[in-house]
Amino acid sequence: MSPAFPPDSDTTALFTPSEVEARTGVPAATLRQWERRYGFPAPSRNSSGYRLYSPRDLAQIEEMLGHLRAGVTASRAAQVVRASVPPPPQGASAAELVRLLLTADTPGAAALLSDAHAHLSVEDVLLKVMAPALAECGRRWERGEIRIAQVHQAAAFLRGRVSALLELAGRGSFGPHLLAACPPGEEHEIGLMMVTLVLRRQGARVEYLGANLPLGDLALYARQRQADALLLSLSGEWAWEAARAGQGELTALNMPLFYGGALLNAQPALAPALGGLYAGPDAREASEIILGHLRQNR
Repeated sequence: MSPAFPPDSDTTALFTPSEVEARTGVPAATLRQWERRYGFPAPSRNSSGYRLYSPRDLAQIEEMLGHLRAGVTASRAAQVVRASVPPPPQGASAAELVRLLLTADTPGAAALLSDAHAHLSVEDVLLKVMAPALAECGRRWERGEIRIAQVHQAAAFLRGRVSALLELAGRGSFGPHLLAACPPGEEHEIGLMMVTLVLRRQGARVEYLGANLPLGDLALYARQRQADALLLSLSGEWAWEAARAGQGELTALNMPLFYGGALLNAQPALAPALGGLYAGPDAREASEIILGHLRQNR
């Protein structure tokens, strides 16, 4: 069951989805479904946001097809293929991204992330490279090693990258309709943006409403949009009182409320105190918890 290309073949983005379909027989819609469900394949994107596949991607698609023909389930076949993917180059690491961000080398940071996307799924780039780098910047500021301006610069760069990925993902095409927002006083939004992105890639229809949103307005908008659930992020105590003050308006919606963020990660019991459910510690797990709960209760 050998792939059509050697495992160390080129990772240069060359082939459009239609060209991949012509070469492998796998429809473009199936490729997108595999990408959404299994984090495989992980194509690059050109400047217009269109997927481009490398010879290595084609080799892995052929390997997937071989497993499927042998009777292996799609989920298990994807696991086997992903396990055979070589690790990303040393440069695509959170530590190197921190160094580039703190020296204001945004072209270098952009190149590192582009390289990471060529080797990792979007979810892994978020959780293994971007999120740890941002957290480390915050820890260094807390220790007095860097200035707050450096943290803001790093956060602005990463927010821009996640925002671009959100635009490419669209709003999701099926599944439950969620609204994602930060309560008044909460400006730390990158984590919530990452959760929104992963949910959209799972097909959920998620509207991202941003930071510092009055909860009364959120409740009115949720009724207007006929949302199925709300997702809110609280990073610190500064957002707690506002969330408590708006709790009645949100619970009156009689829809699932999910809470995440650094404050909830440290104190998950705060979620039921706000009339909701703890979403989970990271974007991938939050997506699984939220969608699992909504499917179970439909």
